[in-house]
Amino acid sequence: MSTTVRTDHQGISASAARAAEAVALLKRRGIGCTTGVPCSLLGELITALERDSGCRYVPSVREDAAVGLASGAYLGGRQAAVLMQNSGLGYSLNVLTSLNLIYRIPLLLIVSYRGYGGKDAPEHLVMGRTCEQLLTMVGIPHRTPEPGGVLAAIDWALDTMQAQQIPVGLFIRKGIFDRGHG
Repeated sequence: MSTTVRTDHQGISASAARAAEAVALLKRRGIGCTTGVPCSLLGELITALERDSGCRYVPSVREDAAVGLASGAYLGGRQAAVLMQNSGLGYSLNVLTSLNLIYRIPLLLIVSYRGYGGKDAPEHLVMGRTCEQLLTMVGIPHRTPEPGGVLAAIDWALDTMQAQQIPVGLFIRKGIFDRGHG
């Protein structure tokens, strides 16, 4: 699939432009429902989703509830994505393994990578060291894209998700979709 999505982004940050391009790609690839728990590292992406009626964003109170909502959307005929902080993977692992993996319910997991490289508040460091290993251990494919590779990573994730009919994760580091970064 082509990852070229171009729109006019003059006067906005690179993070906001990437977010707008990501939302356009998600829509073009059939994601019609997004849900999740806010994280500052996903701020521009959440804002872009909230502004776009074609890729509805429904806030959730917990990450496992967001996975349930997105799974229901899929069962109702809509492809879905879940946005969460990597600490939310702990809440979500049970539903991902006992519902999504067993019953082949695909979801795109867009996960902020708090604690990446040991640089963050202390409460994020343990998950920062282990979140990729957690998904590997339970059999959920994942990638951690560079800022210039986000659209290609989304295409890969959606292709993998659709081919295997399972959740696929993208870990999003600081500077990709957060406000004030380019």
